[in-house]
Amino acid sequence: MEFSRRSALSVIPAATLWALSQSLRAEAAPGRGAAASHEAPGSSERNPAALLTNTVAVFAGTAESNARPEVAPRLASLRVTARARLAAMDGAGPDELFEGLPLGTSDSNLSTSYQYLYEIALATRLAGTDDTAQARRRVVDGLVRLHDGWFGDQSKGYYGNWFHWEIGIPAHVTKTLVLLGEEIAAHRPELPATYIASMDAYLRNGKDGDVDLDSRFHTGANLADITTNRILQGALLGDETRITKALADQLTVYSTIDPYRPRHGVTDGFYADGSFVQHSSVAYTGSYGKGLLTRIVQTVKILDGTGYLPDDSLVGVVRGWVADGFAPLIFEGWMMEIVKGRAVSRTGTGYADVAAVVEAVVDLSAHTSGSEAEALQGYVKHVRETSKVALDPTSFVSPVSIARYADILASPVPARDLGPAASHSAFNAMDRTVHRRPGYAFALARSSERVSKYEYMSGENLMPWFQGDGAHYLYLSGVDQRQAFGIDYFTAVPPHRLAGVTAPAGTRRTVPELYGNLWYDNPERGFTSSSESQNTYVYFPRATQAFSGGARLGAYGVAGLVQSDDAAYAAQQAGTLPADFVAYRAAGATRSWLMFDDEILVLSAGVTGLAGRAVTTTVDSRIAAPSAPVAVTGALRDGSPWEAAGTAPPAWLRYTDEAQGTAVGYVFLAGPAPVVALGTVTRSRRLVRLANADTAVTKRLFTLSYEQAAGGRPLAAAHALVPNASAQQLSSYAHGPLSVLSNTVRLQAAVHARLGITAANAFTPGTHHAGRLSIDGPASVLLRRTGGGTYAIAVSDPTTKRRTVSVTLHGRPLRRVSADTGVRVRHVPGGTRVDVTTHHAYGGSFTAILAERP
Repeated sequence: MEFSRRSALSVIPAATLWALSQSLRAEAAPGRGAAASHEAPGSSERNPAALLTNTVAVFAGTAESNARPEVAPRLASLRVTARARLAAMDGAGPDELFEGLPLGTSDSNLSTSYQYLYEIALATRLAGTDDTAQARRRVVDGLVRLHDGWFGDQSKGYYGNWFHWEIGIPAHVTKTLVLLGEEIAAHRPELPATYIASMDAYLRNGKDGDVDLDSRFHTGANLADITTNRILQGALLGDETRITKALADQLTVYSTIDPYRPRHGVTDGFYADGSFVQHSSVAYTGSYGKGLLTRIVQTVKILDGTGYLPDDSLVGVVRGWVADGFAPLIFEGWMMEIVKGRAVSRTGTGYADVAAVVEAVVDLSAHTSGSEAEALQGYVKHVRETSKVALDPTSFVSPVSIARYADILASPVPARDLGPAASHSAFNAMDRTVHRRPGYAFALARSSERVSKYEYMSGENLMPWFQGDGAHYLYLSGVDQRQAFGIDYFTAVPPHRLAGVTAPAGTRRTVPELYGNLWYDNPERGFTSSSESQNTYVYFPRATQAFSGGARLGAYGVAGLVQSDDAAYAAQQAGTLPADFVAYRAAGATRSWLMFDDEILVLSAGVTGLAGRAVTTTVDSRIAAPSAPVAVTGALRDGSPWEAAGTAPPAWLRYTDEAQGTAVGYVFLAGPAPVVALGTVTRSRRLVRLANADTAVTKRLFTLSYEQAAGGRPLAAAHALVPNASAQQLSSYAHGPLSVLSNTVRLQAAVHARLGITAANAFTPGTHHAGRLSIDGPASVLLRRTGGGTYAIAVSDPTTKRRTVSVTLHGRPLRRVSADTGVRVRHVPGGTRVDVTTHHAYGGSFTAILAERP
């Protein structure tokens, strides 16, 4: 299996950290006691008090950082927030601690009340804050009141979302206790122990008040949050065993996930190919993954100099996450939509998402040295210089990070991305693909029986149904991506017309519309707000087909998908769901994306609405400002100009927005005439998320699609997306370089003559022929001929189920120059056979270099 150098480096320390986790776990085991703790390696040098000091510095800054002028706006913001919270305390009613947050039935109001107390406490640790002593006492009294009235009684608590009780509230409480340690010790010394006992009792998805690594709730980013809370709680209590146990639990998060041998059954976390999964099957780097990165880097800072771990033991793993998992997904300062789950429906933007990543990288660079530190610092400057929206460091959590960020920007380190400008990332463990070139990035979302089609939850992402059905996002360089994507894209574009998707005709209703609730409620049949059935069939259902994946050959790639129904529809058809449960059937299609330099070639075959339904396959959808000078031009196959009112199929079309300076070309190689629509739409952001303000969004909406009538024959089509294309460039495609070799539900393949690349997806058992290639069974293959009679080949198993894949190159026998482990090359009559052991590779690509004999 092919690993980048950075990936290989990140896997090694991850394995070491697992061993260290087991050592700490043994140290914290019941019956070991304090004496055994002192016998542990390095335990005599541990300093739990330093954990608390470091934590205060992380959130409140230091005297040195807070004296910096760059930090002043952040400190001023914290003080303004604290004054507003104190004013809200003054206006509170009898069942409120803060005005407007009634308590007793709303878990979110209770959590927010604790958040407000933390924000007041944080401001009191800043020099220059007015009435510090009085404010601290009010916070302490507020903690007592919330515990006595609404949190301490277990029989009255734990309503609503489990997250508030096990993670959110404990995080606010624990940090507040740390910040006000002296005040609490003087006036309510029993409060930490009282609160920690209650927080342990609320850890109901744990085991005996502690983390349970076998719990599906204690995984990935959630586990990092819980264990960070418990590390600090141990420091507050002076409980060495609690600290070491929590640290042992957190270290398991660093392990690279092996989907064939998951520890504790956990599939949440980072994979060898850079993928990040949360909720067992959701591609989530840009939301939960971002939160995990933030929490882990904070842990690095909290542990600094405390003696609990070697100071550099965590950095290598996290550096690998940044290089392989995050950087490919960030384009000119924007976090791509394909890895944000339900967060795509929030009004916060991809630029704000990246601010949290940048802060983590800033802090990570302070714990590295030499070329590694320079690479991270150069990346920080690269994001700053390429982003169309200036990053606001006042959004950073730590004042220390703001000062470090200013130092990096002022340093002579050159701005540089962590990867090349031309790259291809096959995140097959989460069914995502990112293809980057100078001038654009193409991001593709797929789904399978392993990865969810979408995520809906808590009234967020209300219409997500086709987001994993080949939806793509074409980001163009130099553009403010808020004008092209983000919340307004999902508001303005109908869900069945997201760029790239094939969707059946028909109206779908959202979960709240179907059930009058944020979830399907049927406890007798196992459906509660956080049950496994809810996850499987409502929140993030997986697809039911195995084929989703692709191969990578250097900076080029091919991906394929057999579109399928989701798990809910399959279960309904099998008769295993309640009669009132509503599920919807998908459309059928076999799709391939062949990603070159200037083009993304898209092949579609067997496209059908099923059950006699009409179906839409969207070539592209783009939004622009309502007054934008958007134009669509093109030419017919005879070279004459295309006209919107005409019926002849175009050879190519070109979308332009002069205001943004953008252009996208579309070359049509085969298939019916596409339908062009360009108009103005106005919709409310609340349509996609209940908590969004009822803000009207007006956009120019361009859609380009194939429309199939009900009962029509299955469609096949081939087109290419050409980012930043000129009219002259588009007209040249009449003479190549793209040639489709096959476009059926069995085999999709094409040649790029100028690059010397043949790319193919074989979807079914049997032997498939594409040019010089014979492919045995389902597989993805890329073959490139370079100068001097040398060939490079990449092979993968997109089903993840095959033990071996065999490919034969017909023609003169070739010799092996180099090959990945698991690749065997031998001569056969009429050519050269490449046998690849794909067993347990989880869709990873295997490559070999072959050459003609002299």
